[in-house]
Amino acid sequence: MKNSSKSIAAGLLGLAAVIMGICIGSVMISLSDTFSIITAKLTGGSISQSVDASLVSILWEIRIPRALSAFFVGGALAVSGAVMQSILQNPLASSYTLGVSSGASLGAAIVIVCGFSSSILGFLLLPVVGFTCGLSTVFLVILIASKLDSGFKNHTIILFGMVFSLFVNAALTMLSALNQSHMQRLILWQMGTFSGKRWHHVAILSVFCILGTIAVTFYSRELDLLTFGDEEAMAVGVDTKRAKITLLVLASLLTGISVCFTGVIGFIDLTVPHITRRIFGSSHKYVIPLSMIIGGSFMVIADLLARTILAPQEIPVGAITALIGAPFFLYVYFKKR
Repeated sequence: MKNSSKSIAAGLLGLAAVIMGICIGSVMISLSDTFSIITAKLTGGSISQSVDASLVSILWEIRIPRALSAFFVGGALAVSGAVMQSILQNPLASSYTLGVSSGASLGAAIVIVCGFSSSILGFLLLPVVGFTCGLSTVFLVILIASKLDSGFKNHTIILFGMVFSLFVNAALTMLSALNQSHMQRLILWQMGTFSGKRWHHVAILSVFCILGTIAVTFYSRELDLLTFGDEEAMAVGVDTKRAKITLLVLASLLTGISVCFTGVIGFIDLTVPHITRRIFGSSHKYVIPLSMIIGGSFMVIADLLARTILAPQEIPVGAITALIGAPFFLYVYFKKR
C-alpha cells in the first residue's frame, strides 16, 4: 500500500477514534444523535425534540472538548518525540529528555502549594506558570550545552537534559514531601488527566499543536539529514547548531503546552514516532504529520479506556498509555523482522 493510501487510512483512524471518544461513555450517545447535535450547534439550527436535552449538554460541553483535547495533546507529544529522536539520533529520546515536564511540574507545584491566584490570568495561571518553567528549563539546558560544547553535540544535550531533569525532580519531591496536604493534587496532576477540559482548552491546544506541527514540517529536509549525523548534515550545507536549537524549541513548545494543561503523560512521545516510521518509512514529510494523527488517535482511545474501564472511577491516562502502548509497540516493531 502506498503512503498516500496509508495516510488516508490514518486520517480515517483519527476520525473514528474521536467519534468513539465522543459517543462512548457512562451514557452512550448514538451516532445519529451525535451528528444531529453537532450539526445543530454548528449551523445554529434546532435540535430534534427526540434528543434528550441532557445528552446535548454532555456531548457539547464535556465529551467533544475532552476528546479533542486528548487528540491535540497526543498529536503534539508524538510530533515532539519524533523531533527529539531525529535530532538527537537516539531511539530512546523523548519529548521529556530536556526536562520540559520536570520544569512544568515544578512550576505547577509551586502554584498549587503556595495557593497563588490571579484575577487577570484566571484559570490560565497554572498552565502559564507551568509552561514558562518548562521552557525555561529547556533554554537553560541549551544555553549551558552550547557554552560548554561549541559543536553542540547530541551527547552533551542529552547529558545536561538528564542532569537538569533529575535536579528539578528532586526539588519537586522535596516540595511534595514538605506539603503533604497538597500531595494528592500534585500526584494527580503528575499522572495526567483530561477531566474538566472545555472549549477554551481546545482552542489553545489546537492552535499550538497545528501551528507547531506545520512549523516542524518545514524542517523535514533538515530532520532527514540530521538523522544520519551532524557531519553528513553539515556536508550538504545544513547549519546543524541553528537547526537543532530551532527544532528543540519547537519540540519543547509542543510538549510544554501539553504538559501544562493536562499533566505529565508519557510513552506516546516515545512509541508513536517508531510506529509511524515502521508503517510509513523514515521520510519526515510523512513522519511528522502522521505522527500527529496517530498520536492523537492513540491518546483519545487511551482516555476513553481510562474513564470507562472502572467507571465511575477514572484511571490516570498515563497508566493506560503505558499498558496498551508497550505491547502494541512491540507487535508493530517485530512484525516485519
